[in-house]
Amino acid sequence: MQMRRTTTPRTIRLAAIGIALASVTAACGSDDASSDGGTVTVYIGRQYGIEPVFEAFTEATGIEVRFTSGGDPELRERLIAEGENTPADVVLTADAANIELSAQAGLLAPIESEALTAAIPAELRSPDDLWFSLSRRARVVIYSTERVTEPPTTYAAVGDPQWAGRVCLRPSTHPYTQSLVASIIAAEGEERATEIVSSWVANDPLYINSDTDIYKAVASGECDIAIANTYYLGRLQTENPDFPVAISWPEQDGRGAHVNVSAAGVTANAPNPEGAKRLIEWLATDGQEQFAAANFEYPADPTSPVNELVATWGEFTADLGVVLRLGELNPAAVEVLSVAGYE
Repeated sequence: MQMRRTTTPRTIRLAAIGIALASVTAACGSDDASSDGGTVTVYIGRQYGIEPVFEAFTEATGIEVRFTSGGDPELRERLIAEGENTPADVVLTADAANIELSAQAGLLAPIESEALTAAIPAELRSPDDLWFSLSRRARVVIYSTERVTEPPTTYAAVGDPQWAGRVCLRPSTHPYTQSLVASIIAAEGEERATEIVSSWVANDPLYINSDTDIYKAVASGECDIAIANTYYLGRLQTENPDFPVAISWPEQDGRGAHVNVSAAGVTANAPNPEGAKRLIEWLATDGQEQFAAANFEYPADPTSPVNELVATWGEFTADLGVVLRLGELNPAAVEVLSVAGYE
């Protein structure tokens, strides 16, 4: 039974404590290393649709891929704990802050690659080449097409009193929430960011720890507006082309919509660093379109084609300038969320 709104914010569908890790071999054949580069092991926080992508890489190169999936922070802690004994060659995160935090922890090795620097714009890769973005997604305002005619066009406007009791948000512990707030801090400063987040809290949001469920809550009437990632809409529209939720691109008269990335780096203690480099290069070049389209994201390479369904959402201005600062600003974002009373 669905929980009803009360006079205080509440959190539903909380993430389970701990980490669920699943190891998968994305290739056919034996466990022996292939004759063309061996096996690459990936720790991955962005796993939607990834198996066919890795299988295509194996078919193209002969290099097998094994991957372990889990939350970005938990996988980072696992790398720290394993140290020199880690089996991981590549870490692939679903969040720019988390890949940068891995870099700051000394968990990544520089990648010297003309292919990567040519394909990935400077604002989407580490200045010292420790990590490279592979896909982009925007975190936007979404709204019911059945009940809302004038949705918010800025993140601050989500805190307008007219939306009291009508908002769904992701909890404060999720990296997507933290990186969004970090981007607001970068643009408007901590004091103004605290005011904005506090206004969201004042609107008694329904906290839901799943963007898919947030979209469904907007569609069903549990809330009328929300903040969520774009790619979830692609999945839902594939199932139902008439899904009654649309995107309101925020900050189009200014800095642009907040953009986060999936990004990858070679681990500092990679058993197969050459195979790891080859995988990341392939994902950024030959496999770029497939990697982004598999999760209804935008390619990191601006020249790569965009998925047809994603293209129907229209063009938008993106806030790319802050991507490299999301890790640096993560502690401040966590503090702002705490001060504002955001659950």
